[in-house]
Amino acid sequence: MSAALLHRLKPAVSVASRVWSCKPPRIEPSSAAASVRLYSGLMEPRAPLFRQLFESESSTYTYLLADADSREAVLIDPVLETVDRDLQLINDLGLTLKVALNTHCHADHITGTGLLKKKVFGLKSAISKHSGAAADIQLSEGDRISFGKHCLTVRETPGHTDGCVTYVSEDEGMAFTGDALLIRGCGRTDFQQGSPHRLYESVHKKIFTLPGHCFIYPAHDYKGQTVSTVDEEKKFNPRLTKTLQEFVNIMNNLNLPKPKKIDISVPANLVCGLHDI
Repeated sequence: MSAALLHRLKPAVSVASRVWSCKPPRIEPSSAAASVRLYSGLMEPRAPLFRQLFESESSTYTYLLADADSREAVLIDPVLETVDRDLQLINDLGLTLKVALNTHCHADHITGTGLLKKKVFGLKSAISKHSGAAADIQLSEGDRISFGKHCLTVRETPGHTDGCVTYVSEDEGMAFTGDALLIRGCGRTDFQQGSPHRLYESVHKKIFTLPGHCFIYPAHDYKGQTVSTVDEEKKFNPRLTKTLQEFVNIMNNLNLPKPKKIDISVPANLVCGLHDI
């Protein structure tokens, strides 16, 4: 390379070196970007440990949250067939499972809560007191489930069933909505005390009032989607962006077949998933 050409390239090389060696700009805490919690990837140091797990037959999501210091953990919506997988992960991560939570009495799968209680000494089960299901902890609006320095707060969101609840993290950055609010959808309202009027009111008053950046983690997804936000669903949910009457008409005319396992799942889930186990 000639000396003249090298001389011409030196400024560009110098700039490139500065670009690659510089530190990323600091984001001020007051900015909108700083308020977003990266729960689907890189976690903040003070955030709970978080894992999203999937059961393919019923397309159910199970969620594991834990305190990084105390190692106390909770498990949301465990499925019977994946109990051993969940326990293996819990053991691998050195966690102590304290509470197994259900968002409602499921109709499409048997909960893993009962089997987990048989395998984990001292484990408590929890579900809404309005569900009619047995559990160690009967939950009501505003109740808190603690694990280490973290907690989840209960918001009652009936409509899919009488006993549906949403679990919200203490910073309102995560909401585990069960079947009340799905990604671009919602749970059906044609069985188990379902009511489209109540579901519409629940979502709009209890979930859509959360911060726009709050991540939505549903109990199911059938299209490979894993997470949404409150703002996204308020803008793009094809059902819940309608008026109340339009929503009621949609829900009353879905004409869906009943879940394949409803006759097995509901009786089992009313006794913590221990029916015939």
